[in-house]
Amino acid sequence: MCSIGVSTEDQAREGFSLPEQEKRLRAMCEYKGYEIYKVYKDAGISAKTGNHRPAFEELKEDIKSKK
Repeated sequence: MCSIGVSTEDQAREGFSLPEQEKRLRAMCEYKGYEIYKVYKDAGISAKTGNHRPAFEELKEDIKSKK
C-alpha cells in the first residue's frame, strides 16, 4: 500500500504530480519485488494543516483490517 498526494500547484509543477509520484513508487516497488495492493491518492490536501484526507484515512482503515 502506498499513499501519494500533492498539496499545492507548485508541487505539481515541480515534478511532484500524482502521476509522477505513482510512476516513481511503482518503479521502486518493481525494483524491490514488492506487490502493490492499492494506491491511495489525496490531491490538493495539505497534511501540514491537519485537513481531513479521505484516501489516507482509507489507508489507515485498510491497515487495521489486515491485522
